[in-house]
Formats: sequence, C-alpha cells, structure tokens
Amino acid sequence: MYKYLDDFKSPSDLKELDNTSLTELAGEIRDFLLKNISKTGGHLASNLGVVELTIALLYVFNFPKDKIVWDVGHQSYVYKILTGRKDGFSTLRQLGGLSGFPKTHESVYDMFETGHSSTSISAVLGMARARDLSGDKYKTIAVIGDGALTGGIALEALNDAGRSDTDILIILNDNEMSISQNVGGLSVYLSQLRTAPIYNKMKEDVKRKLKQVPVVGDRVTKTIEKAKDSIKYLVIPGMFFEDLGFTYLGPIDGHDIESLKKILESAKDMKGPKIIHVITKKGYGYSYAEMNPDKFHGVEPFDINTGKVIECHEGKTFSEIFGNELVKIAEGNKKIIAVTAAMKDGTGLGEFSKRYPERFFDVGIAEQHAVTMSAGLATQGYIPVFAVYSTFLQRGFDQLIHDVCLQNLHVIFAVDRAGLVGQDGETHHGVFDLSYLSMMPNMTVMSPMNGDELKAMLRFAVDHDGPVAIRYPRGRTADDIETEEMIDGKGELLSCGKDMTILCEGVMSQTVAGIADKLKAADIHPDIINARFIKPIDRDLIVSSVKKTGKLLTIENNVIQGGLGQAALQIIAGEGMKNVNIKLLGIPDSFITQGKQEELYRSCGLDADTIFRQILEMADKDEQ
Repeated sequence: MYKYLDDFKSPSDLKELDNTSLTELAGEIRDFLLKNISKTGGHLASNLGVVELTIALLYVFNFPKDKIVWDVGHQSYVYKILTGRKDGFSTLRQLGGLSGFPKTHESVYDMFETGHSSTSISAVLGMARARDLSGDKYKTIAVIGDGALTGGIALEALNDAGRSDTDILIILNDNEMSISQNVGGLSVYLSQLRTAPIYNKMKEDVKRKLKQVPVVGDRVTKTIEKAKDSIKYLVIPGMFFEDLGFTYLGPIDGHDIESLKKILESAKDMKGPKIIHVITKKGYGYSYAEMNPDKFHGVEPFDINTGKVIECHEGKTFSEIFGNELVKIAEGNKKIIAVTAAMKDGTGLGEFSKRYPERFFDVGIAEQHAVTMSAGLATQGYIPVFAVYSTFLQRGFDQLIHDVCLQNLHVIFAVDRAGLVGQDGETHHGVFDLSYLSMMPNMTVMSPMNGDELKAMLRFAVDHDGPVAIRYPRGRTADDIETEEMIDGKGELLSCGKDMTILCEGVMSQTVAGIADKLKAADIHPDIINARFIKPIDRDLIVSSVKKTGKLLTIENNVIQGGLGQAALQIIAGEGMKNVNIKLLGIPDSFITQGKQEELYRSCGLDADTIFRQILEMADKDEQ
C-alpha cells in the first residue's frame, strides 16, 4: 500500500502536496517501477533517473494544455504513472497493453510519439510556432537526454530555435557527463539571478538607455556585452547554448524537487528559447541499476533482490554470433573496422571494442554520420562494418544511397533486429529494410536462416567488392550447423518436390524447415528455397522451380511492399509465365503494435501453424 500513489488520480493532485510529501511520492514511484518492471521487463534505469524531474514538470506546468515531448520516449514511464495510467502497468509492453513509449492514441497527455531519439526539439518548435500563428497561450517543453543531443536533427533544431524568438523550453537531462561539481555554487546562483524578473527587466532597461546615448551608445553596449560574455565563459558551462541564442539555466540537481520546481517556475515566465540543464543519475535509487545502467536500460524480467534476469535462454543470439565472428575475422584482417551508433553491447560489439579499441568507433546517436564516416573509411581501403538496428538504419537512408551505393564503396551493414522485434512496438520493428535496401543500385542484401549462415555471410561480405547488408533478427539460434561458403546471388534448395515452390528468407526458412515432416505427413512435397540473397536474387532457381510446380508461396519477415515476394513476382512476370498460383506472406501494410515475438508472428500469419494452413490451402489438401 502506498500513502500517496494509491489515491493519485491526476497531475492536479500534485499541487496539494508539499516538498516533503512529493519526495515521499518519488520513493513510492521508484518502488512501483521496480515491482512492475521486474515482472514485465522494460526500460528501468532511465525512468528511475527522471522521477523527481517528472514530478516537478507536472507540478509546474498544466498538461495537456501545455505541450511536452519526451526524447527518447522510453523515459516516459513516470509521466504515464502520474497521468492516469498507473493501473495499466501490469500490461506494459504486452499485446493490447500499455506501450513503453508515448502514444497519442493512448492518452491526451501524450502529444507526440517518440521511439527514435533526437526529435523532440524539432517537434516542440513546430508546436510553438503553431501556437504563435494561432494566437494560443501554452508552453512547449522538450525533455532530451545528453545522448540524444548528439543526433544531427537535434543540433539542426537547436540552431533553428536559437536564432528565433520563439518561446520554447528544453530540459537537457544529463545523466552521463561528469560535471556534478557545477551543481550548486556560483553557477546555480547566476542561473537563479538571471531568471529573476527584476534582473531581466533591469538588463533590458540598461540596454535601452545606453543605446539612446548619442554616438557611443551602441559601442558601449557591445563592449559591455563582450565583457559579460567573457566572464560567463569562465563560470557558466552552457555557453554553447548561449551562443546559439538560448538562455542557459543550470546545472540543477535533477533529484532535488524543490530546486527543480523553483527553476521551472522561473523559466516559465521567461520569453524566448531556454535550456535548463538537469543532472540526473540513471538507475537512481536501485543499486544494481546505478552500478550497471546499460544492463538495466532495457531489461528482461528480473529478481529485485539480486538484479539477475529470471528467464534462462538456450543458444546464442544472432548479435553474439555476429560479434564473435567479426572478432575472429578482424584478427587476420587489419583492415576491418567496427562502427556503432551508441549500441555497442546491443549489437554484439563489446568484445571487439576490447580487443581492437583502435579499430572501434562509437559515434553516438548519429546514424547518418556513421554511414558517411564508414564511406570515408572505405575510400581509403578499410572495410568498415556498421552494426546497427534495422529501425535506426532508416535514419541514414540518403547517406546509404548518396555516400555509399552511388560510389559503390565496400561498407558492410550488419542490420540487427530485422523483422518483428517484439515489445518495443511500432517504432522498433525492423520490417522495411529489405524493401529500401533492395532498391539501391550496387547494394547486395543477404538474410541468414541461422547463426552459421550469418557467419558465412559475414565472411562473404568481407571478401565482396561493394556495399553489403546482412539483415538478421532479434533472438537466439543455432550456430553449429555446417554451411558451405556463400556464392554470390545463389539460394539454397532445402527440399525438393513437385507440389509447389516455397520461397523464404531468413528465419522464415527455419520456420518452414521446421514443418517439413508435417508437410510430408500431409502428402505435400514442395520445393523449399532458402533465398539467402534477396539481391541479387537467384533468378534461375526460382524460375526452374516455379515452371515445375506452377505454384509459388513467398514468406518474409518484412513488409510485402517491395520485399522478397514482389521481387519474385517481377521475375515471374519478366519470364512471361502464366497461370501461376501465387501467394505472398509477410508483414501487412500497417504499423505493428507491441507484443511478444511469437504473438506478433501469429497476428501477421507468419507462425508455423498459419503457414502450414496456407500451404494446405494452396496444395488443395484437407488439414490432417
């Protein structure tokens, strides 16, 4: 039972509490987060770090009239708890349940959807300009982490917002920089002084009167401003933002509710673009998360008392297999370079970074830069391997075309988390990469059905001349199956038959291979083709098989539009083959919600049982 949280109804309830009570509420929220996320899994460390900040924001501002955008949205759990969704937390990230990110359909308090980082400043600037055009009265706030601030779009937005007079507030949630010594003391004193209405009024009055002095007024004003700026460079750590045109306030202790409330109240009455620099600690209040914030960034269900993940899994993940193989290849090839965009451990590059630190580059949350930097490395004879989640590679679309493919550079893209990824939902499913990568000239696109194929494909990519993308899913797999070396553009015939042609990619090939005995029992004998290469696709193998069977079923862990199935259709049409019975299975033309992977495969008709029924239907057989 909680003293405050149990009876909490809406953000207005916060205004009835004093600072001591608000601090007690913060402790209850942390306890609530631990008890729930330990059962459902989710983003823990970042949310433990923003409890006091969220309370203060909801205390000072009037949401949803005022507008707030959380960047990245996985730090919005506390906000959800305090905006009427506490009772839904047992369903967090589950099918039909509460999303782990802001969702506009979920609550009026969610004003913008943020699953990818660095977008908040652009969004709130747009909202603020819409407000000014409409003559409305509300505040716009972006909460952005120091990591997300490395994203190019965030810097573009800062540049635009700073040169305008638009009234916006940016909260820089800094949970990594070692500048805690600046919290308190002279820097905070100056920030408080500069937010005081009497100070700002006096500053404008002095400037106005000086400019009225004949001849020397403007000169004196500029001299004073230069001297002022020189002093600020010495004592204020935010001159970068000041030079962009922002009023910089902070750093502020992000776990001190009273200080947060005061500075937010002051900033609310100031005009123009403002930044409040807030220092927080990831995992605050839970020792295991404080010591290992990366481990508890996105965590599976765990034991609160030990911090250990409860579920045990067999086999290695595709990410681990990729990382281990890259280390082996790099040992004998000094030209191999590993690149990540703030996802070293998630993409399996942890060991590489330790073994070959001079050949490892973490560029931060900057996928566009990572692609083009890799292109630059390739021009000088190196072989960069950019390991990136499929959903985040989308952000480097133009760079893929213009900087890599156009120049036919030898850059390898290890496209992790391809296909349906599960509980992070719409913004994180990697279901578009086959489509957009395959349309790019010079790009080779591959998809392994298991870990051993992934290793063989990585070796092929290193020896290949030109850009290569290898896409593989989230999950575990076998890597002890003998696989021959890849031959450019050649697929694999897993089984030979006459009833139909089943063309699959990646783990879908594994799914179909898993029901081979069931198909045999149903007296269905298909050609099962593991595509391996999506581009260039094995045209000869597909044509010869379809001419024999007259039926084609394609199965892919990607949207149907522009994917494997449509590539096969193009081949069939180009051959002038008529009267072919064709069915395409893949991700439908919609954004897929969150849920367990097996639930989402089932909802998209990509589970083994549904595939078996589709094959029965095409083969005109009754289910046995």
